[in-house]
Amino acid sequence: MTISVVIADDQEPVRSGFAMILDAQPDITVAGEAGDGIEAIAAVRRHRPDVLLLDIRMPRMDGIEAARTVCAETATRVLMLTTSDQDDYVYDALHAGASGFLLKDVRRDDLVHAVRVVAAGDSLLAPSVTRRLIDDMVSRRPRPAPVPSGSPSGPSGLDGLTQRERETLVLLGRGLSNAEIAAELVVSEHTVKTHVSNVLMKLGLRDRVQAVIATYESGLLQPGTR
Repeated sequence: MTISVVIADDQEPVRSGFAMILDAQPDITVAGEAGDGIEAIAAVRRHRPDVLLLDIRMPRMDGIEAARTVCAETATRVLMLTTSDQDDYVYDALHAGASGFLLKDVRRDDLVHAVRVVAAGDSLLAPSVTRRLIDDMVSRRPRPAPVPSGSPSGPSGLDGLTQRERETLVLLGRGLSNAEIAAELVVSEHTVKTHVSNVLMKLGLRDRVQAVIATYESGLLQPGTR
């Protein structure tokens, strides 16, 4: 299956560079380009790509507003582009529905891998910089008091989780992969996938990135917890 991508960035050299890298892959095609958020939304509506590479800082409409619209209207997965891993807008972008982010100086192989990962329905949570950034962003927002581990209920929605689903959510918040979660819980990866799907469905979350945010905002984890 070919992965279709739209690239939105106000810097034409950046768009061209990414397009050249991605179009060279046998399983990826660049369906369109855009120079700002408004053009990005139009391009997504027109091409219905699998993945939208979306710059956070753009004229007329920034990437956060564009991501919010794209994620609400379509099944396109949004991968945000930023110039700094300390960009204050990344947290808001994840809340808007983005499935992860990349630094603009990303290596060629990492760019290709990221597009494939996001197109497959996963999120970019494995790199330590991603986990550190999520910690930083969440720590700047007020959080409710931590939920006692033995509490039968908790923040809205959490009381609908089974004990094993709650454990899975905490491990997601730590940035663990399905294989790592399986090792922690001593279960199969298939079982973990079922738990993850149940967690996302019960909490009304789009993907693993939003699950990470939920663990911090609910108080199940505190920034810096590993």
